[in-house]
Amino acid sequence: MDRFDTLQLFVRIVEQGSFTKGASMLDIPRATATYAIKELEARLSTRLLERTTRHVRPTLDGQAFYERCVRILGDIDDAESSFSHQSANPRGVLRIDLHGTHATRIVLPRVDEFRTRYPNIELVVSSGDRLVDLVREGVDAVIRAGHPRDSSLIARPLAVMPQIVCASPAYLERAGTPRTPDDLATHEAVGFFSNTSQSSYAIELNVDRKVVEFKLRNWISVSDAENYVVCALRGAGLIQLPRFHVEDELANARLVEVMRQWKSPGLPVNVLYPQHRQLAPRVRVFIEWAAKLYAEKFGASGKEAAKAARR
Repeated sequence: MDRFDTLQLFVRIVEQGSFTKGASMLDIPRATATYAIKELEARLSTRLLERTTRHVRPTLDGQAFYERCVRILGDIDDAESSFSHQSANPRGVLRIDLHGTHATRIVLPRVDEFRTRYPNIELVVSSGDRLVDLVREGVDAVIRAGHPRDSSLIARPLAVMPQIVCASPAYLERAGTPRTPDDLATHEAVGFFSNTSQSSYAIELNVDRKVVEFKLRNWISVSDAENYVVCALRGAGLIQLPRFHVEDELANARLVEVMRQWKSPGLPVNVLYPQHRQLAPRVRVFIEWAAKLYAEKFGASGKEAAKAARR
């Protein structure tokens, strides 16, 4: 292997925490990868990686060398992408992770348009609500709703999604229809929790120009958006979520919007990607394309979305 290939291999092994996975990403045998790293360590006269039976991690020297390698490879990638034909016709594998609802209702219904425009990009799309380690899992970017908590990622705002509070007719017939924030004290909600927090999210309303949280009783909690809606349809309580997710259920009266005079705060949605990597052309064009999709759907993107989220 030449030096450039060896640097790429070293970066992949560090990011994946595995010789096998790192070698697989470059389509080379594991034995070749092992030999190349041994040669690299011999040439530098230092140990770069700590190897255990389950994991590979960089030494202090290895971490410093990794960070230098990332910058070097990023500069090379940027130099290559500066040529107009490369920027206009990006190629390669693009790994994206999307929240399930965003995948099925916003992005994938238009994915044929992306293919037509960028035929040399191979898309690999995973979806779910779980946290994704972008670097370790080799994911280029994720689209997530909510306020970003990981400061190691760059967040580009795509939109602010209007939210509503709703419930099934059966629940409202049984518990009554809440009309003011004070009425919520006698109601139940479907609990929703994330992978980072086991506590259920509160219902939030704009009251006197401030966002106020209302903790409601719940007898069931879920961590999946589709299950959240199913529970509401079965009369389990009130839910609060982006309107687009339940447009069909509202249209056929399977769910009923309540508290209309008390506006729910908008929910921001962002595309996130690692800040230490140069943004490859294939990632850049996907982000620009996704931004247009969300702008068409929700009417705000970029800095406009960020400003709206703060209001």
